Amino acid sequence: MVILHIVAPAEFGGLERVVQMLAGGLRSHGHEVHVAAVVPAVTAGEPFLAPLASAGVFTHRIPVSARAYRRERAAIADVCRAVRPDAVHTHGYRPDVVDAGVARYLHIPVVTTAHGFTGGPLRNRVYEYLQRYAFRRFDAVVTVSRSLTAHLMRAGVSKSRIHTVPNAWHRRAAALDRATARRLLGLPPEGFVVGWVGRLSGEKGPDVLVDALPHLNDVPLEVSVMGSGVEQLSLLRRARELGVADRVRWHGIVPEAERLFAAFDVCVLSSRTEGTPMVLFEAMAAGVPVVATNVGGVPDVVSREEAVVVRPADPAALAAGIRDVYDHTAAAARRAEGARVRLEREFTVDPWLGRYVDIYRLVTQRAAAPVAA
Repeated sequence: MVILHIVAPAEFGGLERVVQMLAGGLRSHGHEVHVAAVVPAVTAGEPFLAPLASAGVFTHRIPVSARAYRRERAAIADVCRAVRPDAVHTHGYRPDVVDAGVARYLHIPVVTTAHGFTGGPLRNRVYEYLQRYAFRRFDAVVTVSRSLTAHLMRAGVSKSRIHTVPNAWHRRAAALDRATARRLLGLPPEGFVVGWVGRLSGEKGPDVLVDALPHLNDVPLEVSVMGSGVEQLSLLRRARELGVADRVRWHGIVPEAERLFAAFDVCVLSSRTEGTPMVLFEAMAAGVPVVATNVGGVPDVVSREEAVVVRPADPAALAAGIRDVYDHTAAAARRAEGARVRLEREFTVDPWLGRYVDIYRLVTQRAAAPVAA
């Protein structure tokens, strides 16, 4: 098949990782795959596009200014006419709202993956409302968790259009050992390290972790945060106000962060909302004990047999989960091993790719079917 993915990639994130894995995996299975990246005119988009090109995926950089929607749609139409895809697959609210209609106009079946909703400021909530409304016209809407399926059905998306396909995981690079990972992060070789990886924004809940630290003043721990985002300055300020600034190391964006999870004694996912978080998969693969909030697709991935699962937006509960790992290391190790086994059993790539291919074939067959008189 010929598949065209359209995405407006951020600097890093789970959505970007999923698109890379999906496009590269489809290409390795013999399909012709194109990825059109809508990027700011001043940005090359190379960190996202380069790995795709290396995997044999055809890449199309579409530089646009923030509100140049007409120019963007014209560029997408040009790519569609040149590529002649069997299906177009959009990812994220901008491609879903701005670009998917171009493919429909050209009579190309359109699929989207709903990776999750973040809420937040009014403008973002408006965008997400428009995105959910647009889903009603897609040929297929893939959700990455059962909770997202229920959310979209409540929002008026027909059940017949929705396909629940949790994300998959595969290792991109060899993991580093504990000593090497800690040395690269500038962490002490000994001691209890709490790891946190992600975007520093409200939906990911880094503030919940910072607020949990005063509840752990008696635990000799250090926090290692990999990631950047709009809340970084407010988080630094909050850590100083709470007197815990000297316990947190802010590493910023770390390339190939998944290689470094062995540096952690526990990986914390403190999100307020999620789809199916790739960070959770990365911690499971590394055999690191997990403390995660009970949101989004997290319950689809781990149970209380594989992780400590706590209420969201509750610093005291998060602190109790971290303390449990610190106090009961053998039980934490057993959960981590169970999580690793479950990851390898249930979230492998080939069946995941097969689900997407089935969806593409379904929408193309429907599009080709004659219309009843």
